[in-house]
Amino acid sequence: MQFDQIIDRSESYAYKWLKYKGQDILPMWVADTEFKCPEPILQALHQRVTHGLLGYTLPAQHEAANQAVVRWLQYQYGWAIQAEWIVWTPGVVPAFNVVCKAICQPGDKVMVQVPNYPPLLAAAKLNQLERVDIGSVEENGRWTLDFAELEKQAADPKCRLFIVCNPMNPVGSVLTAAELQRIADICQQHGVMLCSDEIHCDLILEEGVKHLPAGNLATFEGKVITLMAASKTFNIAGLGASFAIIEDRALRQKFSAAAQGIVPWVNVLGLTATEAAFTACDEWHAQLLDYLRHNRDYLYSQINQLHGLRMLKPQATFLAWIDGSGLGVESPQRYFESKGIGPSPGADFGDKNFVRINFGCPRSQLERAIDLIKASP
Repeated sequence: MQFDQIIDRSESYAYKWLKYKGQDILPMWVADTEFKCPEPILQALHQRVTHGLLGYTLPAQHEAANQAVVRWLQYQYGWAIQAEWIVWTPGVVPAFNVVCKAICQPGDKVMVQVPNYPPLLAAAKLNQLERVDIGSVEENGRWTLDFAELEKQAADPKCRLFIVCNPMNPVGSVLTAAELQRIADICQQHGVMLCSDEIHCDLILEEGVKHLPAGNLATFEGKVITLMAASKTFNIAGLGASFAIIEDRALRQKFSAAAQGIVPWVNVLGLTATEAAFTACDEWHAQLLDYLRHNRDYLYSQINQLHGLRMLKPQATFLAWIDGSGLGVESPQRYFESKGIGPSPGADFGDKNFVRINFGCPRSQLERAIDLIKASP
């Protein structure tokens, strides 16, 4: 029942809802859900605020938050990390921009899996680097990387870094052990650093599919940067708390040095929320996955019955990558908006023929969206 609750966000200055303020358009774009945070997180935040003092808190010294991350990664992925490997950042976006500064020099090349979400696509240019796109290909009803292109581009000595999203955003695939090993082998062979953005890793919907953290792959010998957060899963993105896991000490110091004086500490409420998420919300998390799985299956069945639209079933995330090339319109984005639905424009991710729809919402909102699509012009 908690996930069916409709919560009015119109007066909360929510980024997602302000985009279409004053228009009769249902926002289904930016990647936060319409679900209330788990009660243990709200209680922990309330207790921390009631304490009354919100002064400086150094994330590395917040033992409870660090141990919560250690516990979660062991519990979810069998990944035994040490607390000292954790470097806190106020979001994965500043984190992968820091990686660009730490690993590359102006003029170097950065390989990026595409399609991908806009801040990741923008990172190379922001850091005076050249972006090299590694496309996604459809194989057996699933999106995966174009490994031939990855191998070709990685051989260029100017390619110093590969940033990958796993699970893949927006296409929703979870990289298999064989795919991860192939990435590792290519990176190792050509001296390319891997930065793996795994912010959606706790949102695996497909039965039998497991997320494998890049940092837990023995091939890298700890020389890999894994980015994670509780933000997408537990809907706490506005608190600005994420973390990098970097086992190799020299690489960790290099990353921290690149952030020094530019990237602020994670705030104390973000640490408090992450601690609660990773220690007191296991049951809520399981219920969330079940709810999202049903939403995904409903959307998948409905979209693929509609003329001109097609989607592959995402293995993870609460995001659907929908192909509108069969609509015969110039802009699928404008088509959806004309129907009263506001998805993310595919052009922002690298393909104007697609849109990305966020199905992390009450079922009634999702059903309303389908009814709007089906309605006559």
